[in-house]
Amino acid sequence: MTEPYELTASEIARLVASGQAMAEECVESVIERIHEVESKVHAYITIDEEEARRKAKQIDERIREKKPVGRLAGILVAVKDNMCTQGIRTTCSSRMLENFTPPYDATVVERVKRADGIVIGKTNMDEFAMGSSTETSHFGPTYNPWDLTRVPGGSSGGSAAAVIDGEAIVALGSDTGGSVRCPASFCSTVGLKPTYGLVSRYGLIAYANSLEQIGPITKTVEDCAVLLSVIAGNDERDCTTANLGILDYLSRLHEPVSEVRVGVVRELFGEGTQEGVSKSVWKGVDMMGEFTAGCEEVSLPSLDYSLPAYYLIAMSEASSNLARYDGLRYGYRSPSESLDWADTYSRTRKDGFGTEVKRRIILGSFALSAGYYDRYYLKALQVRTLIRRDFEKALDKFDVLVGPTMPLPPFKVGEKIKDPLGLYMCDVDTVPVNLAGLPAISIPCGFVDALPIGMQIIGRHFAEELILRVAYNFEKSCHLEHRSPPLR
Repeated sequence: MTEPYELTASEIARLVASGQAMAEECVESVIERIHEVESKVHAYITIDEEEARRKAKQIDERIREKKPVGRLAGILVAVKDNMCTQGIRTTCSSRMLENFTPPYDATVVERVKRADGIVIGKTNMDEFAMGSSTETSHFGPTYNPWDLTRVPGGSSGGSAAAVIDGEAIVALGSDTGGSVRCPASFCSTVGLKPTYGLVSRYGLIAYANSLEQIGPITKTVEDCAVLLSVIAGNDERDCTTANLGILDYLSRLHEPVSEVRVGVVRELFGEGTQEGVSKSVWKGVDMMGEFTAGCEEVSLPSLDYSLPAYYLIAMSEASSNLARYDGLRYGYRSPSESLDWADTYSRTRKDGFGTEVKRRIILGSFALSAGYYDRYYLKALQVRTLIRRDFEKALDKFDVLVGPTMPLPPFKVGEKIKDPLGLYMCDVDTVPVNLAGLPAISIPCGFVDALPIGMQIIGRHFAEELILRVAYNFEKSCHLEHRSPPLR
């Protein structure tokens, strides 16, 4: 018998809204699953069982009274721990914010609650979203449910792990350079990085403002479309959001894509891409050619420079954003008895930030310093423009672009943490999308040695509806949407 925690969000919503299942039953099923596997996976930093039960009881009462409920009624949502949640601590997986409890909800959390989604807890992540493995967390690493000796990807690793192993039905992650798509690939979930400006960033603790977006992590493309429909849209508190009216990504999801032209990006299969990954993705490309107008290779030469450009821009913005953590206004403060501000400031940041965060602050500050600003930061912005133009040119010819999400399967815990450059190289296929502000979805496309592989589908600005349709048709052809890890 299928347990509620094994169901998709769409299945649960239909059962709860029709009265065939109770929200309280669904909540208890997931909580029991958390008790069963969380000690092995470590997907969460904070879990709020009491509030989840209270919310489920309210939903069931409204259904019994035949009152309307939202489209996420009965669905447990895990939230990455860099999004503000009123009354629930929000740590960014850092000692710096270990005891910070926000007085308000991020816009995406507000919208989830408005749709009767039930926030079950805050998921583990790389500290301040800086990483690709969820190993830099102050609270310890998260482990991949497919193989507990391997990483789940990052920085939204806790969110992806929680979804695939049944500790949540859907989750929210943030994507600055692949932080939704990387764990989606490594954990065999669906992960969408929306167009820059589609989803409000209000209440997201900033890492690199010009690059990051909040996105859904789900078991299926249909669930992804539902959650995106809930969180997307204009927000007057975030001036970068676009006003596109009412958005519903389910209305055309099931339509065929026989006229869609697919471009296979040659540079995404470049040096460092493992043979098994290439074979799996090319097999998926061949499958995609059967239900689209055909697939053809395309070259985007500027993508060879995307990784250094991305890290210069991201680290520069990070050094600016993280300057606010001074030990005086909020967050961790060194117990130093010195009354000297400079001494307190430096001690607080030395003790409060982890190694990777400090590395990125130092590199970003250097890139912005006098004499180097033009040579590094401005040069990176110029490369960003070239990358955007290359994407625009390719998307004039093709409707979507595809390639691997990650150049390799999930690697062992501890394997790359002492090799920062090697870890940065893992982002080579995901960062170009953030530089261009485009939407991209990672969808499971197979396994190599029992480890998940993801395919990335990239679209034009605000073309989420199309890439979701292509992903949905691929999912139905691939038959991987209900495969789950053997974790007990």
